[in-house]
Amino acid sequence: MKKKAEKKTQADELRAQLATVSTVILSTFQGITVEQDTKLRRSVEAVGGHYQVVKNTVAQRAGEGTPAEGLLKGLKGTNSIAYTKTDPVALAKILTKVAKDVPAFQFRAGWVEGRVVSIQEINQLALLPSKEELISKIMFMLNAPAQRVATVLAAVPRNLAVVTSEAVKANKFGGGGAAPENAPAPEAAQ
Repeated sequence: MKKKAEKKTQADELRAQLATVSTVILSTFQGITVEQDTKLRRSVEAVGGHYQVVKNTVAQRAGEGTPAEGLLKGLKGTNSIAYTKTDPVALAKILTKVAKDVPAFQFRAGWVEGRVVSIQEINQLALLPSKEELISKIMFMLNAPAQRVATVLAAVPRNLAVVTSEAVKANKFGGGGAAPENAPAPEAAQ
C-alpha cells in the first residue's frame, strides 16, 4: 500500500499535468489484461497522450484547482484516466478503438476543451477527422482555385501557339509560304 507522502506526490504530479491539458477521459479498466493495458498505454502515448490507473482519492486531490475538477469529484469503483494537451480527436479515436476491442474497457465521462462531455459525445468526437486530415482538406481547398487559375493562364499561350501553327499551315497570313492552288505561276525571269 502506498504511503501518504507517495500519494500526495502522485497527486501533485498529476495536478501539474491536468492543469495544462485540453482533454481528460475517465474510464474503467477492471478486467483488462496486462497485455491489453500495455498496448493501450503505447497507443495513447503514440498520439501524444498519457494513460494511467489512478486511485479515486488521488484523482480527486489531483483534480482540485484544475479545469477537470468536476469530472474527478466523487469517483467510485476502479478508474483510469487518459489525457492530452494536443489533439482530443486522436485520443478519442484510440480509446474508442480499445473500447470496441476490449469490452472490459468502458468510458465513464470526459472533459474536452473546458466542458464535461458524455460517453456519446466521446464516441462522436472519435468519428471526426483528425487534425492532420482537416489541415490536409483545407490546404487542398485553398490550393484548388490556384491550380485552376494556373491551368487557365497556361492554356492561353498554348492555345495561341496551336492557332498560329494551324494558320501558318493554312497560309492564312499573307506573304511567304506555299502559293495558293489557283494562283498563276510566276513568270520566268528573262
